[in-house]
This record gives sequence, C-alpha cells and structure tokens, in this order.
Amino acid sequence: YPFNSIQGVTIRCRISRDKHGVDRGLFPTYYLHMERDDRKFFLLAARRRKRSTTSNYVISCDATDLSRDAESFAGKLRSNFLGTQFVLYAGGKRARRGDMSAPVRSRASIRSTDSENFDDSNASGHETLRELAAVIYDTNVLGFKGPRRMTVLLPRMTSTDQHTEFGVGTTCLETLPYHCCSLQISLAHGLGQQRRTLLECWKHKSWDGLMELHNKSPVWNEDTQSYVLNFYGRVTQASVKNFQIVHDSDASYVVMQFGRVADDAFTMDYAYPMCALQAFGIALSSFDGKLACE
Repeated sequence: YPFNSIQGVTIRCRISRDKHGVDRGLFPTYYLHMERDDRKFFLLAARRRKRSTTSNYVISCDATDLSRDAESFAGKLRSNFLGTQFVLYAGGKRARRGDMSAPVRSRASIRSTDSENFDDSNASGHETLRELAAVIYDTNVLGFKGPRRMTVLLPRMTSTDQHTEFGVGTTCLETLPYHCCSLQISLAHGLGQQRRTLLECWKHKSWDGLMELHNKSPVWNEDTQSYVLNFYGRVTQASVKNFQIVHDSDASYVVMQFGRVADDAFTMDYAYPMCALQAFGIALSSFDGKLACE
C-alpha cells in the first residue's frame, strides 16, 4: 500500500485544501505532501464525489486525475448517512457480472440499514476492494460542546508486514474458535455469510487480526478556555478537527496526529503501523460534516 511507515520513524506530512473553482467550495480537492529537509513531495490527492448519497471520496496517486477508473486510483473513503462511520477501501480491480470470484452480498447485508451499509458494489458488478481502515465517531445526541471522540479500526500487521485481509470474502464467523459452535450458529442465523468487515468484526468483538485505536483525550485549559493537546509545535490553530490517535495500552505513542496550521493547511504525521493511505483517509473523515457529532 502507498508509503508504508517504518518502525521507529514518524512521517511528517501536510494537507492542503483547494477550494478554488465553481464547485470546490462544496467539493474541495485535498493534496497530501510529505515534508522532508525543508522540501515537500506529493503523495496523494482526494476529492469528494458529487453524485453520491453519502460522503464518498476518491483517492489518487495522481494530482491531476481523480477518476475511479484511472490507473492511479489508490482507494476510496465512504461514510454512512449520518457521517458517523467511515470505511477506507484500497484500490482494486472491478469485477464484471458473472464473475464467481467476486464477493456476494448476503441477505443480511441487503437488509442492513442505510446508516450501517457500506456496500462497495455498483450497477456494473462488484468491486473487489480491501478494507484498510474504519473510523467511528461517537454521536453527540445531547448537543454538548466538546472534543470529538473517535475509534479507529485497522487490520493488524502479519509477521511478514502485510495487512490482515478484511472485506474480501472471509467472514467474522471464521475468526471464532472451533469450540464456539453454538455461537457460530447463532451469529450465522442473524448475519448470514457476510464478508469479514472491520465494522462487523468490531461490533461482534471478533478481535482476530483487528486493531482498535482511539483519539487521545485532550485536557481543559482554563487560560484559553478550550481543550488542548500537545502537538509539539506541529499544530498552531485550535480546531475541533485536531486529534491524536493512540493505543490504549500506550497513550504516549502517537500513531497519528492531525491539526490545523492555516485556514486551508493542516499537518498530518503518522507512524508504524499506519501507511500514508490509511492516515490520509482518517484525516479526510475529519473534514466531513457530521449530523450527529457536532
């Protein structure tokens, strides 16, 4: 996957948002550059698709071609209707009708509600896209002002530094121990043979190959009357979008951080086990408006 990280090394990046043009106020383009030795190197670009019922971002390795059919197509980020859950898919080949190797939607998948349905198929057939990350924003139903709370799901790295596969034909049931036959039968009755997705495995606490991360809780600063985090000089403007991602077992190790430095400029740093595509997708989810989180 694009630009994997190395253990012990933090990759420093910058995201610029381009709102110029007739419709880019609503559909801006985002550019990701890596910063090194006072220079910057282009990595990825993304833009929200216009005719989509939910937020849907196309991510490309080419800053000038953000088409889903282009060779430079790196992946896509898609949300549920409320904008509280996002799934990042890596780029893959589109399977045509009649291709028996393409994953098939189960009846339970078809019955799922719009707020939970992340179907990655289209009218021309199925896409064999692999899931690289999922982001869940806690709903703020009472309307209290405060920092967002995020859960980030990533496939664990294998012993050969490959991502565990999600979204390409396996099922959550396959990750259960063999002796859990009654539980397998119970889940199968309700789920059918769904593909093994990050969100489904997280909901059913099937942790095999799954890593759960959270945003680091900021602390209230009486002087500034705001919630603050220590970004070590990498973030200069307060924003509800600023965050750091950590693992519960070691809150001092920042896997990713993101924050505003100007009206349309943001820093994004990531470390092992994330890759640039995962970090960029998570950052894009922060830009999106959320009906139930603000």
